[in-house]
Amino acid sequence: MKNLIKSVNWPIVIPVFAWLILAGTWFDLHLGYVYTSILALGLIGTVLVAVHHAEVCAHKLSEPYGTLLLAVSITVIEVALIISLMLTGGAEVATLARDTVFAAVMIIVSGIVGLCLLIGGMLYKEQEFKLHGANAALTTLAAIVVLTLILPNHTATTAGPMYSNAQLGFIALVSLVLYGTFVFVQVMRHRNYFLDATDDGNVKIPALDSSASISTPALFLSAALLLISLIAVVLLAKSLAPSVELAVAKLGAPHKLVGVIIASIILLPEGLAAVRAARKNLFQTSLNLALGSALATIGLTIPTIAILSLITGWTLILGIDTKSTVLLLLALFISSLSLITGRTNVLQGVILLVIFAVYLLTTIIP
Repeated sequence: MKNLIKSVNWPIVIPVFAWLILAGTWFDLHLGYVYTSILALGLIGTVLVAVHHAEVCAHKLSEPYGTLLLAVSITVIEVALIISLMLTGGAEVATLARDTVFAAVMIIVSGIVGLCLLIGGMLYKEQEFKLHGANAALTTLAAIVVLTLILPNHTATTAGPMYSNAQLGFIALVSLVLYGTFVFVQVMRHRNYFLDATDDGNVKIPALDSSASISTPALFLSAALLLISLIAVVLLAKSLAPSVELAVAKLGAPHKLVGVIIASIILLPEGLAAVRAARKNLFQTSLNLALGSALATIGLTIPTIAILSLITGWTLILGIDTKSTVLLLLALFISSLSLITGRTNVLQGVILLVIFAVYLLTTIIP
């Protein structure tokens, strides 16, 4: 039996299984809690497979192209999910993009980065990374966050936490320019800022298997399966959303918690990949995955939704409330201080995780 399990090609079988489960939802083959449990198991398995294929692509393409591929892929799928929910949703869709993006940024900046800092500190005491790369990512992220999620609260042309059409179009353009410039710096101009390096300056190459040699056909197969898996993750998450909403309602928690849960599920592939990199003492790769994902999420999602809202006439509320603003700025400030020396330790991870815990608590108990 064990030999049979080992012989199964799980990275291929699990995505097929996930799509078969999804087919059941399309044909209304629901079995109550049993089917919900199957959906949840399929989602977890698909997330793990997505991480595997992302690491294969990253190993073949080398840094930072592999992590950039995963960040952009997940963002594209996230945008598709938001649009699909906005097309079928009610009055709450006006804040859907804002809530999803804010949740994603907080999960990444305080949760994923904090967990990577904690795990790396516990295993290696200190981990090194390129200060210039972290600085470039954090400064770009801070600029886009303030312009898209905080500044709308302080404009006077329109009432409420939202931009006028002219302002929204300009902010969308600015966000794309900032993200595009960061990508240019990351992959071309200053690529060395985002590479793991040893003390003697030799680049560390993440190794999935020291004896493995990934061929070009294997790369294309993993890239295709990565995309298939990511789409399955989003569709499975969407199928689970009604059950999650019901559970949140029974708990008496605010509806925003649903966005946090869905964002957490969507970010699982990158989160797990970042944690695994930290365990391998490749903290720069962890930062590339985490901060790159946050930048792609806000730098691509907001402009895309903004453009669609201008075309379709959707109402788009972007400004976050005072409590969320305080937590967001605190998370960015502590992250900047934690990454200011080029070395990490356990304390920095604990502080960020505490901020993340406070964010979750205040989301559940406003």
